[in-house]
Amino acid sequence: MSARAADGTPRRLVVVRHAKSAWPGDTPDHERPLAPRGLRDAPAAGRALAEAGRLPDLALCSTAVRARRTWELACAQWDAPPPVRYEPRLYAADVPELLEVVGETPAEVGTLLLVGHNPGLQELVLELAGGEEGDALERVRVKFPTSAIAVLDWYGPAWRDLAPGGARLTAVTVPRGSR
Repeated sequence: MSARAADGTPRRLVVVRHAKSAWPGDTPDHERPLAPRGLRDAPAAGRALAEAGRLPDLALCSTAVRARRTWELACAQWDAPPPVRYEPRLYAADVPELLEVVGETPAEVGTLLLVGHNPGLQELVLELAGGEEGDALERVRVKFPTSAIAVLDWYGPAWRDLAPGGARLTAVTVPRGSR
């Protein structure tokens, strides 16, 4: 793990919305699996992160089946996946809850990946990027679709210091797998 803030480089929060899920009849929301498109898109998300050099030191993942499966398929694309913590509070979390969970991240983690759900993730990206303007932020305002990846850079001594308006949105992508 790398101590990013100590050497002047930014910390990085990588926000990933779970891949496209299915809606089987009587399946509870928390247990919904990935749809065929999600099974193609989740590995594409992993490849996109690797190609961009945005692999995390630690991942926090919702306990929902669709989020866990997205994580498993994405990180299977990497030579050495980082540790993951499955966090029940990420399921249906709002911005304050998401910031609370992120704030518990050890200071030595330089890049943190968060796998979860909308609307919380979209709202988190918008809150953290604050008054920033630009094409990437406008894309997030309009829609943060399944498999979307937002990358936010920020400076601070500890993850608990990450606050609304305190980060810069540096990339937004929506990887899609081949059909």
